[in-house]
Amino acid sequence: MKKIPIYQPYLKGNESKYVNDCLESNWISSKGKYVSKFEQSVESYIGDISATSCSNGTVALHLAMLSLNIGPDDEVIVPTFTYIASVNAIRYVGAKPVFVDCDIDNWNISADLISKKITNKTKAIMCVHLYGVPIDIDPIIELACKHNIKVIEDCAEAFGSFYNKDHVGKKSDISTLSFFGNKTITTGEGGMVFSKDPKLINKVKILKNQAVSETIPYWHDIIGYNYRLTNISSAIGLAQIENIENILKIKKNIADSYKNYLEHHGVTFQKIPKNSSSSFWLVVARFKSKKIRKAVSKNLETSNIETRPAFPLISEMPPYTRFSDESYENSKKISDTSLCLPSYPDLSDKDIEHISKIIIRSIKSDTNLEKNP
Repeated sequence: MKKIPIYQPYLKGNESKYVNDCLESNWISSKGKYVSKFEQSVESYIGDISATSCSNGTVALHLAMLSLNIGPDDEVIVPTFTYIASVNAIRYVGAKPVFVDCDIDNWNISADLISKKITNKTKAIMCVHLYGVPIDIDPIIELACKHNIKVIEDCAEAFGSFYNKDHVGKKSDISTLSFFGNKTITTGEGGMVFSKDPKLINKVKILKNQAVSETIPYWHDIIGYNYRLTNISSAIGLAQIENIENILKIKKNIADSYKNYLEHHGVTFQKIPKNSSSSFWLVVARFKSKKIRKAVSKNLETSNIETRPAFPLISEMPPYTRFSDESYENSKKISDTSLCLPSYPDLSDKDIEHISKIIIRSIKSDTNLEKNP
């Protein structure tokens, strides 16, 4: 039986050519022409920002925190419905995560929800574009400016997502990307920090390179980190971004196909804000109940089709329960009833139809059992 994974990279361009060039030139670590070329390609694609690469998306968040001088006694507002890296980075600098619920339709946090969590200790808001769907960021920026709060955008899942014609991440103080193997474009492991403020990015560049002095060799005035990206990884990233428009087009078609098959069977999907576009990193289907999701997942697994549940709430995990005593009703409902479906660019129309038919049969079977216990 053919196995259908939830994701695999789309390596159809110059990846091999550029990597072989690295090997032949012996430039394989964090020095070499592809590092700057990749950074420049991201700057060009997003537009009007400065960017610097790093070893993964989690350290990108850590560097963003450090660049804004966030530390102990500071509070950072963050969604509980996200990947744990968003919250771990807050704790890396000793700050307190303040969890917030999400909107029931687009699954992201909003200015209205955030405003209820602001205190005199709030230093920043962490905005996560969940599964590639852009946050309605303008009201959040307005709220942050009113209270003199910094905004960080975690765009790990949203490379290629746009909000009001701007790439996500451009309107905040500082933003991050991930290029892990399952992301829209990949470097294997890798990340990026970007901002409209070049001074912040210059600070990140120093921090990621062991904070070595720019004037005195092997001299370090502050504590730094070894968070650099390799030339080989950057070579892969450059080849990937050369193909970004094609990848985004394919992924939109995949999302549209799933919706066409499933929306008439009680399955819902994230709502995308007006004048915005998603990278459709993962197609995530929401079912009417946790029971139906379980049946769908089991039947797909039996057919050798890989899925994964939507992110569990961070506020319910052992390291973070002490930071909240709320239930986060919307986040809990979405988390409990949603399932990530195979979403990689090489997924064929036939595969999507096959997956969808299994899902529909599972829904109908479960509904009949409920009617005839």
